Amino acid sequence: QVQLVESGGGLVQAGGSLRLSCAASGLTFRTYTMGWFRQAPGKEREFVAAISRSGSSTNHADSVKGRFTISRDNAKNTVSLQMNSLKPEDTAVYYCAAGPYISDYDFRRKSLYVYWGQGTQVTVSS
Repeated sequence: QVQLVESGGGLVQAGGSLRLSCAASGLTFRTYTMGWFRQAPGKEREFVAAISRSGSSTNHADSVKGRFTISRDNAKNTVSLQMNSLKPEDTAVYYCAAGPYISDYDFRRKSLYVYWGQGTQVTVSS
């Protein structure tokens, strides 16, 4: 049984930082592309960042580029999202997702991710 469990969300003031983590179990972690998506109230779930199986390639949405950084540890089966310079518009539920053998140019395709966590709330106050 595959499980993705996010942690690290919370309430932070604008300009602050948070680090989200996702612990994966029940899958061969190193064979999965890992991604972070987010969903704000009344909006569709959107891509935030993704990282290749080896960790050598990453992709970040334009809205977070330069502020957020995705990383992974294949020895610990974890993927993280370091979020700096947070803005009120970053407020959302953040989801960890896993997809098998997703190529770099398909990182942003939500439909290719087959496993999803339950999400963690991030709230940024102004």
